Amino acid sequence: MIPKIILGKGDTRRLIAYLFGKGTANEHVDPHLVASWNGFAPDPGRSPHRAPKEVERQLHTQLDQPVAMLGRRAPQTTVWHCPVRAAPEDSILSDAQWAEIARRIVAAAGIAPTGDTEACRWVAVRHADDHIHIAATLVRQDGRRPRRDHDIRAVQREARQIEIDYGLRRLKAGDGTAAKRPTSKEVFKARRLGQDVTSCEILRLRVRRAMAAASTEAEFFALLEATGVTVRLKLGPSGDALGCNFALPGDTNDKGEPVFYAGSTLAGDLSLPKIRQRLATTTPEPVAIRPGNRWHQATAATERIPHHLTRSNDEAAQGQLAALGGALDLLPLTAPAAARAELERAAVAFERATRSRIAADHASARILRRSVQAIWKDPAQHGDGAGLAMLLDVALTTVAYAMHWHRTRQHAQQQAAAEQTLIHLQAAYAQIAEPVLASLASRTPSPQTKRRYAHQLQQAVPEHAERILADSAWDALAAVLAEAEAAGHNATTVLDRALSQRTLDDAQSPARALTWRIRRLGERHAPGPRAQAANAGYAGYAAAHPTAPHPQEPQTRRR
Repeated sequence: MIPKIILGKGDTRRLIAYLFGKGTANEHVDPHLVASWNGFAPDPGRSPHRAPKEVERQLHTQLDQPVAMLGRRAPQTTVWHCPVRAAPEDSILSDAQWAEIARRIVAAAGIAPTGDTEACRWVAVRHADDHIHIAATLVRQDGRRPRRDHDIRAVQREARQIEIDYGLRRLKAGDGTAAKRPTSKEVFKARRLGQDVTSCEILRLRVRRAMAAASTEAEFFALLEATGVTVRLKLGPSGDALGCNFALPGDTNDKGEPVFYAGSTLAGDLSLPKIRQRLATTTPEPVAIRPGNRWHQATAATERIPHHLTRSNDEAAQGQLAALGGALDLLPLTAPAAARAELERAAVAFERATRSRIAADHASARILRRSVQAIWKDPAQHGDGAGLAMLLDVALTTVAYAMHWHRTRQHAQQQAAAEQTLIHLQAAYAQIAEPVLASLASRTPSPQTKRRYAHQLQQAVPEHAERILADSAWDALAAVLAEAEAAGHNATTVLDRALSQRTLDDAQSPARALTWRIRRLGERHAPGPRAQAANAGYAGYAAAHPTAPHPQEPQTRRR
């Protein structure tokens, strides 16, 4: 259940006219009172023998009477408006139930404490199955102002208890950093336009993607223009841009003018100053970036995030999560068509986990952002999907750590967002990884070579060997070990190096985790000619003696 408090100036005339009108999209069906301060306020929706406008006038006059009595001594802010909406999957509540909910909300807010006969005047109007609007004036009937300190938090706490009492969908407590939910007006407009989501949500995703992909402010605006987003800058007296508004093509008001959304309205981290702060950490530096496989670089950077979440300060950890969110925003653009939908859902879900009250140190995650940008800008790097699969494999573990990090800091909404992200990432990973693993498994080496690898696994990691050898990905793991050997690596050395990167204790599939690590290691750090010759001479001997140690390796290794 979502309550949203809106404050206004003047009287309640316009608000009452809106609540009992047809709505901007004729969405107001049967508007009527379900509760009021005295239990018998005039109801424009239930007065068939009187003109509705006349009853509306009588209602707002009675509501505003305490304010009018103060005259010039009345406060500037006099209107308190609170829509209260149930979740789509909730059962339809009766008028009596909504009336009780309204009374609990105004009591929690300090508008009309239970039993206070001199409290503020208020009404609750219902014009749809799933929500009501509470309209109140902020002057008590005794002329004093209500004690409504921290009414937003109090109303949210009461809403959580109402969810329990009525068996409704239970939402997580927030910290004020979530993006604004679409209004009823925006939802109905999206339906008229044939959109699955509102224009605000479409803009939010496009702006986030442009921010994740851009290295400079000019590139950011160019990317938005390329995706059809209209940008209107807010200029200061000096001519410098102080802010920016965004609009989608075809999204217009009743005058045919574009509907613009401020960046800070789309999300708290999408204001122009916040965007500039983020871009400053990815602007190319004069020094050259070390060449290499960008998928490997992105995977290695993602694999280090759990370390930041458990060892670094909160600011660096928050910066890492923001960078991971940017990576997830761009990954659907690099993925096979079959997996894009799940990856987009994962990105949308994780967006909530990228913000909290903790200020993010974005500079700490520079490598991850740059490597993902390089992948997006060079489609030739997308390859057979192995790069994306290995990145998603470590992302699954990283998101699980993010879930725990938010849980320990009591970020309930962010924790729930990470949990939802895992569901979508797992589905996408299965779609992307299975074909790659099947292709690798088709190149699995001979049974004799596999027995040698199995023995090496049992020696190196006995606590996981049984799971690995029984895993469906064992054939693929054997194949990448064989490919590493063919490239001049020693299988024992590369296996040791893969095991040293991170523990396998938190890996969902140790066999898959090792497959991607060895695939990465096998494509880099190639041994020199002398080492390759030694390995080549050893290969024939090892075929006949599968349990023999490599001459370059110690006889006993401790794991």
